[in-house]
Amino acid sequence: PYDSFKTIETLFEEASRDPDVLAIKTTLYRVASESSIVRSLTRAARSGKQVTAIVELKARFDEAHNIHWASKLEQAGAIVVYGVMHYKIHAKTCLIIRKERDNTIKRYAYIATGNFNEITAQSYVDIGLITTHTGICHDIASFFNVLTGLSSKKVFANLVIAPYMLRTRLLELIEREIAKSTMEQPGLIVAKLNALHDEEIIQALYRASQQGVVIKLFVRSICQLIPGIPGLSETIEVRSLVGRFLEHSRIYYFKNGGNEELYLSSADWMERNFDKRIELMLLVQNLPSKEKLKSILFSYFKDTKQGRILGADMEWHAVSSDERQFSVQDYFIEQATTQQVKQSMQTLLIPRKKNHAQKHN
Repeated sequence: PYDSFKTIETLFEEASRDPDVLAIKTTLYRVASESSIVRSLTRAARSGKQVTAIVELKARFDEAHNIHWASKLEQAGAIVVYGVMHYKIHAKTCLIIRKERDNTIKRYAYIATGNFNEITAQSYVDIGLITTHTGICHDIASFFNVLTGLSSKKVFANLVIAPYMLRTRLLELIEREIAKSTMEQPGLIVAKLNALHDEEIIQALYRASQQGVVIKLFVRSICQLIPGIPGLSETIEVRSLVGRFLEHSRIYYFKNGGNEELYLSSADWMERNFDKRIELMLLVQNLPSKEKLKSILFSYFKDTKQGRILGADMEWHAVSSDERQFSVQDYFIEQATTQQVKQSMQTLLIPRKKNHAQKHN
């Protein structure tokens, strides 16, 4: 919530009003009871744009909202797909297709860890990426083709999809970290999740620890991995925190022998996410975005105020520190406030053009 979700609301609103936008495709898992985003989609459909909404009817506690909005979208002329048989659609993404001034077709994609919900966005910590990257946009377009039954493609260049390849790919990334780890330069895996209880992933992390890979995990909720056991998990550290905001983002980091890789995902490392849900994992390639994402992720392991560390006794313990207490959530609030002040000052300092009357006074 440190950056305003209004940016995403505005993205949908302007896409709905822009006469050059040809199509909008989106997943909808949990939306607000008075959703501005669905209103924008409805407006777009009524204006003749092709609107495709993949609505998950089995989003727990939000079934009634989703049925209501799906009906409104259908009445407006949108194509509504009511989920995919046997799987719950948990991925959060949208695609906007626009005809540019030079008559070329350009795609704009948004991939996020959280829902298109302006209410929960005020208290849930999530991360989203807006991009026009040709490869990512192509993959998102193909992903929507899979969801609407137009394609059976399961392997993508920039995305990894559950239930098809996500667990397999994560296991490969862990094994790669083991292979590249040395005594002088140990491997490093850092992940921020909501929950960890997939047996295959846990066993792979144990193997990595036994080979000297350093593993730092931030797990907000359930964690079945036992850290700090000599000979099994002594290089694994598990942290969590309960603060003003609910930590909901999923970020994965792999050192990869110095060629660092960072991923955003909608998925936790749980059996249901790997096997029973449709999830997305995106490799972030833009360097400034990677650096920002890495800074955000690593900051969570500095929290000495609200942070807790999981012991081998499976009890949460306060993080002890001789230094001044540090709260990661307070830190992000301060950063966001500072950035807003800078932007406001820049706006005030921009010279305004004198109007015609002023010129002759």
